[in-house]
Amino acid sequence: MAEMGSKGVTAGKIASNVQKKLTRAQEKVLQKLGKADETKDEQFEQCVQNFNKQLTEGTRLQKDLRTYLASVKAMHEASKKLNECLQEVYEPDWPGRDEASKIAENNDLLWMDYHQKLVDQALLTMDTYLGQFPDIKSRIAKRGRKLVDYDSARHHYESLQTAKKKDEAKIAKAEEELIKAQKVFEEMNVDLQEELPSLWNSRVGFYVNTFQSIAGLEENFHKEMSKLNQNLNDVLISLEKQHGSNTFTVKAQPRKKTKLFSRLRRKKNSDNVPAKGNKSPSPPPDGSPAATPEIRVNHEPEPAGAATAGATLPKSPSQSSLPAVVVETFSATVNGTVESGSGAGRLDLPPGFMFKVQAQHDYTATDTDELQLKAGDVVLVIPFQNPEEQDEGWLMGVKESDWNQHKELEKCRGVFPENFTERVQ
Repeated sequence: MAEMGSKGVTAGKIASNVQKKLTRAQEKVLQKLGKADETKDEQFEQCVQNFNKQLTEGTRLQKDLRTYLASVKAMHEASKKLNECLQEVYEPDWPGRDEASKIAENNDLLWMDYHQKLVDQALLTMDTYLGQFPDIKSRIAKRGRKLVDYDSARHHYESLQTAKKKDEAKIAKAEEELIKAQKVFEEMNVDLQEELPSLWNSRVGFYVNTFQSIAGLEENFHKEMSKLNQNLNDVLISLEKQHGSNTFTVKAQPRKKTKLFSRLRRKKNSDNVPAKGNKSPSPPPDGSPAATPEIRVNHEPEPAGAATAGATLPKSPSQSSLPAVVVETFSATVNGTVESGSGAGRLDLPPGFMFKVQAQHDYTATDTDELQLKAGDVVLVIPFQNPEEQDEGWLMGVKESDWNQHKELEKCRGVFPENFTERVQ
């Protein structure tokens, strides 16, 4: 009997809930159709909007904080592997091996401590902060349902009162249900009216505390890490002093393509070789593609570091047998007609000027078309007239001091390794 009674109660409760859902659905339809008025509370609706905004912002902050922690973890692993690599290459007889090992151990502990403190002081606080939103969100939804119940009971009561044939018993029962629905709604409404503004205002203090904690932890972490890095630097300086004769030197990337000016020399020489039986080549007719100024090359040896091979342009325009594309390239540069680059048209900079670099290391030229550099030299970078002439890792330019003194591109320009310089403008 008890079991049947229990089932009866359960079935009755289910039926009651189903009826409530149907009544609410009907009430909402009537309200949307404008056939029933809806109780409005603009102040509460604004609180709900603030709540949803606060929840969205907090969820995003939690996600980004977890991403930050994942990045810290990844950096920890990368730093650990880097230190392990140093330990592997550090020979047993090198000075400072034990110190380097201890520094690596402290480095690992510092990363672990930083990550754990971020979890304790930021992530867990973040989780606690967001933990209160699901319950409040559920209560807001429930309040909405109780408001519909209240409106439905109110409309039912009003319809019975305005009916032509009044049933006092039904009116009394409807009034009782209305009072009950109103009481339930107002109790929930009052609580939320107090909690939502308080929750909204609390976000300021939470954001301040969270980001202050992160900033403070990060500042302390970098201070301690800086000390470890300084200690490691001291160890490595000691190692360098003992093995100073084997200091690593910066090297230029090898040039694979034919040297720019050397190729032009070979081209000119091959074009000027007389045909068999002829004493000298016949000059091309005026107006032909080859009727361009001759580039005369000085084949006498020059000191190392010469910027060019001494190319000069004679006044006669009819003595050259160089291809038109080559001569056009050089004449465009010499006459200052290069239009590319940010320096076009500027009198204080070479034609085609793109940017400046400063030499960080000395470079000894190994060919006549290369620039000789000293650390501190400023070079004005210009484009290669023929991109195919450019080797990977090499730039074309003229030293600023040479340009300011001579203002002659052909006498001063040359190629140089990019990795020996650093861009300054």
